Amino acid sequence: MIRVVVAEDSLTVRELLVEILTSDPTIQVVGTAKNGAEAVELAERLKPDLITMDVHMPIMDGFEATKEIMAIAPTPIIIVSSSTSHGDVHLSFNAMRAGALTMTPKPEHPSAPAFEAQRAQLLAMARAMSQVKVVRHWPRRGPAARPTPPRPNVPRPSVKVIGIAASTGGPAALQRILSDLPGNFPIPIFVVQHIAAGFVDGLAAWLSSTCPLRVRVAEAGEPVPARTVLLAPEGRHIGANADGRIVVSDAPPINGFRPSASYLFESLARSYGAAAVGVILTGMGSDGVDGLRGGRICARAG
Repeated sequence: MIRVVVAEDSLTVRELLVEILTSDPTIQVVGTAKNGAEAVELAERLKPDLITMDVHMPIMDGFEATKEIMAIAPTPIIIVSSSTSHGDVHLSFNAMRAGALTMTPKPEHPSAPAFEAQRAQLLAMARAMSQVKVVRHWPRRGPAARPTPPRPNVPRPSVKVIGIAASTGGPAALQRILSDLPGNFPIPIFVVQHIAAGFVDGLAAWLSSTCPLRVRVAEAGEPVPARTVLLAPEGRHIGANADGRIVVSDAPPINGFRPSASYLFESLARSYGAAAVGVILTGMGSDGVDGLRGGRICARAG
C-alpha cells in the first residue's frame, strides 16, 4: 500500500485529488494538509511514501514546505500546480530545486475532456515516484554553504554543440549546471526535457531568471545561436541541420517519446559529427541511449 499525504489549500481540489488517488486500490491517503506548515508536520509524524504538494498556499508555500520536508523527513514529493499562473510555475521549479521530484498540472473538473488522461497520469506518477529513494537536503547555513565553483574551462574549438537530455529531476540538475557556466559560454546547448504539458515556457523563463545564459524554447528554421540554451517545444522533436539551422519536427515519437533525446543526439551527430557532445542527466529510461550509440557523438552520462 502506498501511503500518501495531499497538501492543497483549495478544499475542492484537495477532495478531487483524494478521490483520484484512492480510486487506485494500492494507494491510501493517510493525511491532508491545507497549508505548507501542516504538510511538514504530517510528513514528520506520518512518514508517508509520497506527498502531493500545491505551491501557492497560506502560512507556508509549497517551496518552503518542500525545503523543510527534505531537511527533516525526506519524502518523494510531486508538485501539483497550475500551469497557467507564472508565479505558481516559478515556485514549482524552485520546489524541484529544493528536492521535489516532478510536477504535474492540477486536474480539471471530472467532466472535462482531458480529465481521464490527467487522472491516469497522476496515478502513474504516484506509483512511480513513491518508489524513488530520496536523500536529505541539508539546509544552507549562511552564504558560504555552497562554495563558489571553479570557472569551467571554455570548450576546445572542436566542440561546436552540446545536447542535454533529462527527465525526472532534470529541471533542478539543469539549473545547477547552467548556473555554473559563465555568461559568455560560447557553445549552443540543445535540451530535451521530459516534462508535463504546459510547463516548457515556464521552465525557460525560470532558467533564464536563474542562469547567466539566454534560455528559450527553440523555433524552427533559425540559425543555431551561440551563448544560448534551446529547449525542445512541447510535444515536438528538436535538432539541427547541416546548414546550422534549428530543426523542430512532428515526426512520430521514438520509443514513446516526443521530444526524444535519441532524435536530438542523432540529429546533432549527423550535422556536427565528433564536434557534438551528448549528455544524459536523469531518469530517461532508454531514451537517448540509441542516439548516442547510433551517431558519432561524444557521450557523457550523469
